[in-house]
Amino acid sequence: MFEVVIGLEVHIQLNTKTKIFCSCPTSFGEEANKNVCPVCLGLPGALPVLNIEAVKKAINFGNAVNATVHKKSIFNRKNYFYPDLPKGYQISQFEIPIVEGGELFIDFEDGSSKRIGITRAHLEEDAGKNIHESSYSKVDLNRAGTPLLEIVSEPDMRNADEVIRYLKKLHSIVRYLDISDANMQEGSFRCDVNVSIRPKGDDKLYTRAEIKNMNSFRFIQKALDYEVQRQIEAWEDGTYEIDVVQETRLFDVISGETVSMRGKEDSDEYRYFPEPDLLPVILTEEMMEEGKKIPELPDEKKERYIKEYKIKEYDAAVLTSSLNMANFFENLIGYGASAKNSVTWLSVELQGRLKNGYTLENSPVDSKKLADLIIRIDDGTISGKAGKEVLDYLMIHDIKVDEVIEKLGLKQVSNDSDLYDIIDTILGKNSDKVNEYKNGKEKLLGFFVGQCMKASKGKANPSKINQLLKKRLSS
Repeated sequence: MFEVVIGLEVHIQLNTKTKIFCSCPTSFGEEANKNVCPVCLGLPGALPVLNIEAVKKAINFGNAVNATVHKKSIFNRKNYFYPDLPKGYQISQFEIPIVEGGELFIDFEDGSSKRIGITRAHLEEDAGKNIHESSYSKVDLNRAGTPLLEIVSEPDMRNADEVIRYLKKLHSIVRYLDISDANMQEGSFRCDVNVSIRPKGDDKLYTRAEIKNMNSFRFIQKALDYEVQRQIEAWEDGTYEIDVVQETRLFDVISGETVSMRGKEDSDEYRYFPEPDLLPVILTEEMMEEGKKIPELPDEKKERYIKEYKIKEYDAAVLTSSLNMANFFENLIGYGASAKNSVTWLSVELQGRLKNGYTLENSPVDSKKLADLIIRIDDGTISGKAGKEVLDYLMIHDIKVDEVIEKLGLKQVSNDSDLYDIIDTILGKNSDKVNEYKNGKEKLLGFFVGQCMKASKGKANPSKINQLLKKRLSS
């Protein structure tokens, strides 16, 4: 039996307006090599100037994960040679990162949680992008110099499920802090996965393989499944020392396999040395205090929802898993919808209908419209079953909730007089069962409720029917 050991290096692009060492914009999707200047092109004589906003965002993150924020940190040159790195080195942090230590807790469905340690988080510049086409390659340097915060975890994760939970929690935190848009499709939230195996009970760390530049939860899962099995088979076949070496691997999304890319360098091979063109970063007391002012984070918001709205812990975790979800939920409450029904109609009914490119941000049913629907269920105007019909209609028609209810004829009968008419008719047709009920066969109440609902063609308010039936049958 083997234990899997996984650590992550997550790179998030900070959402500053300009790059980390120059004034070029960081906008995505521009014409290739448009957002460049002598600094990010690495031209002779061009000197870097640190973007203070990137520093502030790093401080915010450090405080959010209970880390140490160093008042003094330094930048280093990390030397390696690739076409997308125009200077031939990357300005990064090595000996003294701006953030060191920290922790993040991942949650499981059974209510338990696990602490994942954070080793460090350091600032650095992003590289450009290589574009490979048939027999040649091109380089787009628009991304070169974009500020990155690299977050390095401890090797505390043991399976792909924990990895995905960690990444989703981290993704949520940086979105809550508003330090990155964390758009995985655009590459502003990507990670390198370091994975090794060891016999159960062994505490030694064996040779790890690094799976580079993963930006999809689904592909991370598949890559880990393959790589773990590859290493286990090598161990069992006796070829572990030959087949499992310290290297960087890529995941082939077509074959579903990880493939060797290059040998993994040690830190000595990068020939780190202090960046001579940048002074040490010295944080003022004002910056340190300002960095502690962070918004309510997912864990805090979850506890507040449980206490304030009396909802289940699992439901609160789902609602706070993303800032958009939490904001949508709070909008529902603000418009007057009940917390209980808001949980179900947002996290189950609406979310279940958001397909084919729809998200909460571009949902055809916004928070105001969904709140109006929930309120009509809360006040008994329509049943929950009818509410699903209304929601289906709203997903494809821009129309008010009350108009849909009227158009589809879904309004519940809740008037006592009308309901008593239905009840009396049903009881009159089933006098024998009424006698059985009064003689102690109380399970027949369900039969009477069903007959009344059938007679009303499903429009009777079931809770009202239940209540009035009991009154009539006890008289």
